[in-house]
Amino acid sequence: MGVRWVLGIESTAHTFSFGAVTEDREPIPSSSSIIRPTEGGIHPREAADHHSDNASRLLQGLLSTHSLSMNNLVGVAYSQGPGLGPCLRVGASVARAISTARNVPLIGVNHCVAHIEIGRTVCGCDDPVLLYVSGGNTQVITRLDGRYRVLGETMDIGIGNMLDKFARHHGYPFPGGPEIEKAALLHRESVKSPSIVGLELPYAVQGMDLAFSGLLNAADTLVEKGASFEAVCWSLQEHAFAASIEVAERALAHTGKKELLLGGGVACNERIREMSDIMCRERGGSAHWPPKMYCIDNGTMIALLGLLQLESIGPTELLDSGVDQMLRTDMTPVAWA
Repeated sequence: MGVRWVLGIESTAHTFSFGAVTEDREPIPSSSSIIRPTEGGIHPREAADHHSDNASRLLQGLLSTHSLSMNNLVGVAYSQGPGLGPCLRVGASVARAISTARNVPLIGVNHCVAHIEIGRTVCGCDDPVLLYVSGGNTQVITRLDGRYRVLGETMDIGIGNMLDKFARHHGYPFPGGPEIEKAALLHRESVKSPSIVGLELPYAVQGMDLAFSGLLNAADTLVEKGASFEAVCWSLQEHAFAASIEVAERALAHTGKKELLLGGGVACNERIREMSDIMCRERGGSAHWPPKMYCIDNGTMIALLGLLQLESIGPTELLDSGVDQMLRTDMTPVAWA
């Protein structure tokens, strides 16, 4: 008869992705495509056109790669928000079409919560504090009274957006974060010192919140004044990551929890993983992060949360299936945890 499975569609921004999870919550890697502008940032309408153009190919790729049959499909989940409106609407439209054609439940899910649940499932965390570091979001989150509560967040731009802007300003196309990581590592290795004296930059902590625009502007200015690009990349990472880890540590102390879970695209960075691990070990806790394919935006995490919601809350009615660009992490009831 074959394995029964839930389809997940991710379309919040630059990535369009189809992933799946079996009924026993086994993640199936996704089939994805990312729009990579040659200059400037992501244009929402161009990204939406990219998603529309690649929908059929990606779905067929998922089915053929993992030998999945649409006859065994038991639900279709999609990112209902937050994200770019035109991109979200493409994913929602594809999900509605498949749900209607196959007569299976439709499940709209919270993109931010999906990052948490894929990390909890893959890493085996019970009740962690989540440090969510991505392009559009930077939040410190914990579960309380049936919802994921935001204890601190960025007051201006997401940490990933900040890194991408800095890289783009100095000639590196999207995504710029990996290029900054490479440059920072080159500086770290060239100095060959266990304690590198970095360049002075503003500190991003604002109580339990964070602000990265001043850090970005200061880093740009240092390069323009002749500082080594690699040295500035190292200091930029150190300042941004240290600020994020500080707020996360304060959240652990406040809640009494022992597990820190990294999520979002910036969680692919080896340095923020290293800093998280050091902080948690010093506190007698543990740091966790899923494989990189589940840190970046992916359809598998959407499928997993869709399955959890289907089992605990039920499907999304068609009249309630509209997207919400401003959907927040704490707006989704966590009935499955």
